[in-house]
Amino acid sequence: MSLLISTVIIISFGQLLCSIFDNPIVIIIKRTNTKKIIAGIIFISQITLLIAQDSFNVEYHGYINWTAIYDSRQTVSAREGHFLLYPKGLSADAFGKDINAVPNLNFSVIQTRVSSKVTTPTFLGAKTYGLIEAEFMGNSEADVNGFRLRHAFINLDWGSTSLLIGQTWIPMFITEAFPQQIGSNGGAPFQPFGRNPQIRLTQKFGSISLIGTMMTQRDYVSPGPNGSSSEYMRNSTLPDFNLQVRYNIPSFLVGVSGQFKKLRPSTVSELNHYTDETVSGYSFMAFTKITTSNFNFLAEGVYGTNLADYTMLGGYAVKSTDPVTKVQKYEPLKTYSVWTDFSYNNFFIYGLFLGYTENLGSTEQVENQYFARGSNIKSIYRIAPRISFKHAELLISLEYELTAAAYGIPNQKGIVENTTNFKNNRVYTSVYYFF
Repeated sequence: MSLLISTVIIISFGQLLCSIFDNPIVIIIKRTNTKKIIAGIIFISQITLLIAQDSFNVEYHGYINWTAIYDSRQTVSAREGHFLLYPKGLSADAFGKDINAVPNLNFSVIQTRVSSKVTTPTFLGAKTYGLIEAEFMGNSEADVNGFRLRHAFINLDWGSTSLLIGQTWIPMFITEAFPQQIGSNGGAPFQPFGRNPQIRLTQKFGSISLIGTMMTQRDYVSPGPNGSSSEYMRNSTLPDFNLQVRYNIPSFLVGVSGQFKKLRPSTVSELNHYTDETVSGYSFMAFTKITTSNFNFLAEGVYGTNLADYTMLGGYAVKSTDPVTKVQKYEPLKTYSVWTDFSYNNFFIYGLFLGYTENLGSTEQVENQYFARGSNIKSIYRIAPRISFKHAELLISLEYELTAAAYGIPNQKGIVENTTNFKNNRVYTSVYYFF
């Protein structure tokens, strides 16, 4: 029936074009044997539909999400507080009262998500599929509720070798071992977080996998003189390189990863002098996951420089400025982070996330000009217990999240001193309906 309807639509559309348009292409069609054209259209449509029905498979997935959020303090966050990083520091009025010591409440459905997976015939002997996923969180605060792309990639799998091309999670976000927090931040700023365009090659040697990735920036970008932008990596003409080794058996996963990137923050100084100064960044990560029938243990440690584009503390600072040309040199800022996550499933799903990250400053002295996230923060910690109940396609979750940030003043090496802790208490309730 669908084949017949499609054929009728194509024929009707073709006749409509011939009857109402008078351009050279349609004139040629009019002067050609109409019966032959119609027969050709029918034949092509039938073959196309039969191929689609026999060789292609399309799956649709997603969920509807409702979230209630209460914060005891104003926060550094995204999408109307939905994506929490850490509490804001002191902002005193003329009478010394803290303007940021104000609670906040919000209901939201913007995390609602849809995805489509298309499985196609083999290509050069590889099992092939494509995936597109989107949600309603928008691309900026002005675009909340906007439909935005999360994932869009093609995966070719030859068994021991696979190739992924497109946009998906950054390689330092381990999809098999990431924080299970209820909140949408995925453990940020303790867990490297982001999705960007990339090429990823995976080679398996039994239980060991070697993964190499080249990646540029799109939605998660670096800060710089012109604000947060992908132009600094684009102007460097080098992608972000990542190499990862994993050992994976059914109940145990362990791995290490190394990453390198280079940015060119500017091509011209403020006095219009050419500059080719760059700043590099590197990072190392180790992670593990242990599972039993009803218990999960996850842990990860990260050390690196220039990690702002990974939704972490850090970035870079101006090392020096030429007094004549105003050409600047740059110095990366060092960061380390550790986190662990426990969960136990026994009718209710109980969980606990613990995270800590610290700004280690720079190796060389820097000027007081930073292109970084949290350059005036010494450290952040988070304690987040949670409980969930899942029945069929419905998931109901409650999470308490204590996040504290130590604000202070950076010294000549970017190390933050004379700190004061500011805490935020978040209560997060969420309902998911999966389909």
